[in-house]
Amino acid sequence: MFAVVLVNPEIPPNTGNVIRLTANTATQLHLVEPLGFRMDDRELKRAGLDYHEYARVAVHRDFDHCRAALDAATPGRRWFAFTTQADHSLFDARFEPDDVLVFGCESAGLPDAVVAAFPEQHRLRIPMAPQMRSLNLSNAVAVAVYEAWRQNGFALREGATWGK
Repeated sequence: MFAVVLVNPEIPPNTGNVIRLTANTATQLHLVEPLGFRMDDRELKRAGLDYHEYARVAVHRDFDHCRAALDAATPGRRWFAFTTQADHSLFDARFEPDDVLVFGCESAGLPDAVVAAFPEQHRLRIPMAPQMRSLNLSNAVAVAVYEAWRQNGFALREGATWGK
């Protein structure tokens, strides 16, 4: 199904929440270094609760390596950058299975060089009230993943089954 990429996440509980989210939505999670924490961080594990064993998490040394790995595994994937600077709304996009949703770090969002690598129509924003800066990272990921998943009929990846 979908893949979520967090570029340089800084706050362990946010990433732990995203681990839990991706486990529950059968979504891949890719983390791009540098990370603001260690993968064995207590807060990261606590926020992810016991979902770490169900999550599919990979760590990449930089964005280019992440992109190359995902494109090699599934050629033809579409990539979407989430940024408050985008002109296109998340809710105007039409998502397909295997799309990649890319988010930046909590303090600065996506680096300009990463955003510049996306065509303008693949730069998306989540609507917010005027004058507001941004949503919490894990909340933004949840909004985007569930909208993409909803558009695809809440389908699961091959071999995954709904829990009881």
